[in-house]
Amino acid sequence: MLEHLPEDIRRGLEEARRRDRRRRSRLSLHVDDEVVPLLRMWDDGFALDAECAPGLRGLVDIYDGPRHIAQCLIIASALDGAEMTYEFKRATTVADGPARDFGEDGERPSGYLPAPV
Repeated sequence: MLEHLPEDIRRGLEEARRRDRRRRSRLSLHVDDEVVPLLRMWDDGFALDAECAPGLRGLVDIYDGPRHIAQCLIIASALDGAEMTYEFKRATTVADGPARDFGEDGERPSGYLPAPV
């Protein structure tokens, strides 16, 4: 259906779709002081809008809104139409607390009963 439309209308529709995808995405990529919205993300990579994708390579941080979710080592993979896809060489999820250096000893009490008076 799009092939019957004039070229300028087709470009306008594609630009509106890209703008809508960028606006709806909560995921963002942080490189130094630059923030770029992610269009989509999968197990071993992600896609950015090709127009606003800087020449990325190396270590980047991925955020879901204000929450830091991963630190990744990336390489550029391919230009796919209006999207630039990247692959992870390494993706490390960010933990909420420090790593434990001990194991849990089974069940612990969930609470204490008050002492009899």
